[in-house]
Amino acid sequence: MPGKKRIVCVGGATLDRRYYAAQPLIAGTSNPVMGERAFGGVARNVAESLARLGVEVGLVSILGQDEAGDALLGDLRRLGVDVSAVARAEDERTGEYVAVIAPNGDLFVGLADMEIFSLLTPAHIERAAALLAEAAIVFADCNLEAELLADLAERRRRGAFELVLDAVSGPKARRLPRSLDGIDLLFLNIEEASSYLGGPPQTPEAAAAALRGRGARAVVLTLGEKGAIVADAKGMIHSPAVAARAIDVTGAGDAMIAGTLYSLDRGEALADAVRMGALLAAITTEHGASVHPELSVGFLSAGLGRIIGSAGAATLPRERDGRPTGKGQGSEPP
Repeated sequence: MPGKKRIVCVGGATLDRRYYAAQPLIAGTSNPVMGERAFGGVARNVAESLARLGVEVGLVSILGQDEAGDALLGDLRRLGVDVSAVARAEDERTGEYVAVIAPNGDLFVGLADMEIFSLLTPAHIERAAALLAEAAIVFADCNLEAELLADLAERRRRGAFELVLDAVSGPKARRLPRSLDGIDLLFLNIEEASSYLGGPPQTPEAAAAALRGRGARAVVLTLGEKGAIVADAKGMIHSPAVAARAIDVTGAGDAMIAGTLYSLDRGEALADAVRMGALLAAITTEHGASVHPELSVGFLSAGLGRIIGSAGAATLPRERDGRPTGKGQGSEPP
């Protein structure tokens, strides 16, 4: 029998195109940019990061029967991700995301062709039942339709695994079930929280409390460079961001999730895990790729000095046999 998959990611796997502007962007006219192509999608990005950190991980998604889908699958196999539950759709395009990045590294506009994910149904999840049965944690993003998110929450209530969700965007946050019972951890920002909760914008603390009131066991409400609100049964805290010299913030949210799940998988408390997520998010924004190409346990360990002191002690990432790796707390940041 195959080994138990610690984490299974369900959701978006896309071809990403990024265009970087060296000068302020002007609407309604042609702007000079530098372009690049990479693989993306929230669930895929999280799966890649976890694989690079040595976590056994599987992916449930859907791709077109096209060149982009072939290349994406080949890259995931190279990384060691289990893609046995990735479906292929005839006569459909693999999902695509286009990001135009302003000179300061902020996202100017994002364009998402994600129609293919509407074809991912509970029937696909049922066909992935064997993979899900091996999971300790299932992470899903709101690129999935509401029906599928509700199906995963129901499976969680039957005790199959712990369920972690990411809202992805304001409009897609409204796909979350009205009752968040069955969701162990929910990632979202204040815009997404307001979109889901409705009504006028709330303070981050009030929004986190409202989400917990709807049934989520824990909430990580991200605030960009201001850090995050972490709320669970133990209470609510503000977790600071890790300072970064960002050149592209596009992959920060996915990296935050991956770093947090990596630490939770190793038994860390949520507050400590979120600090590790903040570190990985900072490191990622400084490179420009959605997943840092040098990411490894040792590489992440080398950056721990950036969160020690201002945020308290951090636990050194460890390999499966429990031995510390990397240079340790006193090393230079990556």
